[in-house]
Amino acid sequence: MAMVLINEAVQAGARQSKACAVLGLTCRTLRRWRAAESLIDRRKGALRRPCYHALGVAEKEEILATCNSPEYQSLPPSQIVPRLADKGLYLASESTFYRVLREHGQANRRGRAQPPRTVPKPHAWLASAPLKTWSWDITFLPTAVRGQFYRLYMVMDVYSRMIVGWEIHEDERAEHAAMLITKACLRHRVRQDALVLHADNGSPMKGATMLATLQRLGIVPSFSRPAVSDDNA
Repeated sequence: MAMVLINEAVQAGARQSKACAVLGLTCRTLRRWRAAESLIDRRKGALRRPCYHALGVAEKEEILATCNSPEYQSLPPSQIVPRLADKGLYLASESTFYRVLREHGQANRRGRAQPPRTVPKPHAWLASAPLKTWSWDITFLPTAVRGQFYRLYMVMDVYSRMIVGWEIHEDERAEHAAMLITKACLRHRVRQDALVLHADNGSPMKGATMLATLQRLGIVPSFSRPAVSDDNA
């Protein structure tokens, strides 16, 4: 049929290569077909058929019974499969365990795992002038001893990009952060209830000493969402 269509197209004025391209063929394939004694497909197919590895009903019931047993009912498949392997038992792969549980509506969070929760996006602050919105963080500074680091506390004005305060300590503590913010406010004469301080959710940022100092200075605290780096200026 393809050869007849190509011949009709060529007789109508089309180029043979263009007609073959429309059918997804090449001119070389067309020449081979024309030179062949017979166009019957002589391919014999695969020598053997692959084995069918799908789990049977009994095997799936065994997986469900194992997952719902008192020993494993509070564990996810990522822990069940290795524990069975320690006993010399192999029922199925970890992904198969998840697939079987999903098919039977049991792919829920097992044990003490908390369901995912949606954290609301923090309030957006507009830095329209200097000394209105600050952002701060703590980073590591290498020392001469390998594996030991200093902590750099740095506060930056979001509008002007000016570093309004920084200190170096040997550890991360809310007391150090509170003292740094107090010194920065005194140095730049920040007015009460005129400053927003943004940070991530680290323990020094949300420590009781730090929050009490911000309240005493009249600074509005702002925190980014957990594991969302884009919230941190």
